[in-house]
Amino acid sequence: MAILVCILESKRHFKIIIIEVRMKIEKNTKIKLRRQYLRRNGLLICVFVSALSCNENPKRDTIEVQAKDTTSIGCVAPKRAILDSKDLDAKFLRSVSEIKEDPNLAKDSYGMVKIPGGVFEMGGDAPDGFENMPKTALPQGDELPKHPVQVSDFWMDTHEVTNAQFEAFVNATNYITVAERPVDWEELKKQLPPGTPKPPEENLLPASVVFSYAPKGASKENLGNWWSLQPEVNWRQPQGPGSSIKGKEDHPVIHVSWYDAQAYAKWSGKRLPTEAEWEYAMRGGLKNAMYPWGNDKTSQGKHNANHLQGEFPYSNTVEDGFERTAPVKSFPPNGYGLYDMAGNVWEWTNDWYSAIYYLKLKEQNEIALDPLGPSTSFEAYGSYEKRKAIRGGSFLCHDDWCSGYRNARRMRNTPDTSMEHVGFRCVRDIIDK
Repeated sequence: MAILVCILESKRHFKIIIIEVRMKIEKNTKIKLRRQYLRRNGLLICVFVSALSCNENPKRDTIEVQAKDTTSIGCVAPKRAILDSKDLDAKFLRSVSEIKEDPNLAKDSYGMVKIPGGVFEMGGDAPDGFENMPKTALPQGDELPKHPVQVSDFWMDTHEVTNAQFEAFVNATNYITVAERPVDWEELKKQLPPGTPKPPEENLLPASVVFSYAPKGASKENLGNWWSLQPEVNWRQPQGPGSSIKGKEDHPVIHVSWYDAQAYAKWSGKRLPTEAEWEYAMRGGLKNAMYPWGNDKTSQGKHNANHLQGEFPYSNTVEDGFERTAPVKSFPPNGYGLYDMAGNVWEWTNDWYSAIYYLKLKEQNEIALDPLGPSTSFEAYGSYEKRKAIRGGSFLCHDDWCSGYRNARRMRNTPDTSMEHVGFRCVRDIIDK
């Protein structure tokens, strides 16, 4: 089994490092890690992980309704989540703390749907008929092992937060997003190896990360061939000076960091979903299915989500009608009435990302009850940076690259990073009266 893990890293890096590690983690399994930091104007890492094993994952039953059993006997109860953390930027946390909740919005469930809680198997699926798919279209190492999780009832936004909604938030609070602020070198140093020299001042100006097609034949291993950090790019002008969101009010807001999403959530009386809530909701009531719509492959002609058709990252045939973001609700909802859970934009979750978190939960041999994620971020190869989990895939996803529209696909990014294909939606607890 071979695994490709793509990591969209912080925009705060500047050199190239290649590391290869071989380790034996099980009797019949070898792991090879190859890390490449692509320090070209910023953010960019790719990690390749190939695993050779004699033991194939068992096939899963598909298109079954998830269990609605809500018993908590034998479950692992979570600790309360806290926003404060040594791994977060105190300056940005202060900006979030200064946001005042809008009392009217906090009582309003318009545009949300109640997700009925239940027990499900969280993690990568390998249904029959997918044996000949590209390895990048199949479960990755951090999606395994599958493990039982119980999720309580909660409310969830039916679609991503739109430009119009985010603009209303900014107008009400005067909030300034991370991409609209210069980079704080003193904070940046904490994410870098000791002794990393300070970059030129022009690399510390307000900026965000944008996509452009790579030249035909350019290496996929160099993310700098299609990602670049561009000055004066932010949610208001997503392609830089001269661009705007006019006419795209109903598109998902992009170029927003995890901190920005937290600030909006606080203002609206909501919060970001946990990774478990996200995957449970994305599955839409289907048991062990590959996608929110079931097991129909993306190559079968029907467009169930906004993702790339063509050859990534060189071309897009735009067969689904959208080259980049699409208006929310442009594609059919899943079984819970949620739109764009697959494709359009990756979406922030509240959780730290850990490559071994699923293994830790599985080792407890109990049902995880409303898990809140690991206490800190962990990468299999080590890193100075700490990352938050993002879910759902984007308009750039393709079976030959990241297959982010799969229910179990995980990705991550540093909380201060903003990109052209990352947005968010919110959830709200159900309070018994």
